[in-house]
Amino acid sequence: MKTTKYYLAAISAYTIWGFFSLALKPLHDYNSLDILFFRVFSCSILMLLIAFAFKRKMIKETIATFKALPAAKKKKTILLNIGGSVFLTSNWFIFIYVMNHVSVKATSLAYLVCPILTTLLAYFLLHEKLSKTQWMAVGLSIFGCLLLSYADIMDMFFSIIIGFTYACYLVSQRENKGFDKFLVLTFHITLAALFLLPFYPAYSGPFPTEFKFYFCIETIAIVFTIIPLFLNLYALSGINSSTVGMLLNINPMIAFVLANFVYHEKISPLQIAAYGIIFMAVLVFNSHHIFAIRKRMIGETIAK
Repeated sequence: MKTTKYYLAAISAYTIWGFFSLALKPLHDYNSLDILFFRVFSCSILMLLIAFAFKRKMIKETIATFKALPAAKKKKTILLNIGGSVFLTSNWFIFIYVMNHVSVKATSLAYLVCPILTTLLAYFLLHEKLSKTQWMAVGLSIFGCLLLSYADIMDMFFSIIIGFTYACYLVSQRENKGFDKFLVLTFHITLAALFLLPFYPAYSGPFPTEFKFYFCIETIAIVFTIIPLFLNLYALSGINSSTVGMLLNINPMIAFVLANFVYHEKISPLQIAAYGIIFMAVLVFNSHHIFAIRKRMIGETIAK
């Protein structure tokens, strides 16, 4: 199917993000703002170098395309990209703070809440249509999240904030079409770096000197930021933001397993049941695509 590559891009992005804690947790002794500063600055420098080294022709074409847009479309494009950068930066800071100072489970729950918020925002703002089966899947997700919030209400509070900022990013970028996705991402991250730069002298801690810090930061920049965000934007160019949002549940399920088996955070039977319900919701929401792939594979087998 034509959409399979976009599904694979989204699944790959969220699988990578599921293991984010492996690179972030070793930095728990560092200030959350320091991690954010170095992550954004590093990503911006790397992406600008790549853009000017390999995408100069595309940059010229992008500028020409933007200049040719009507005034209203130009304004919309500017707002979508500035808004995307603000949502992304906010999401990163809150996520880092909660993971290192609240709990891994809280960040995991955030990306279970996010698909619900994304689906609702896409429905009301973008008028994306959902089938009865998909609404049932959303209901299952809400039920699973309510079970998790019953176990820890503060985790739910932080999770809603994290989830809402990323849901806003997903929905806004679904409308941000017609430009090279790598250059769009470069713009978002560079704008975030420019926004954060004036705050660095006043709010940064002692300059890090440990090799571990820079190794983890560069791993976060390349493996857990640039690659998955590019895949995420690519997925949004081919499938609805509500579908991309629902696939986001892959991320917290992996994080949930890590929280239990790697970080030994206490996991209750109620939480296990809730995650099981949400996993079922993901399968139900995407059942039409799963069945279509299965039908095609059966057809190809018969044809042979």
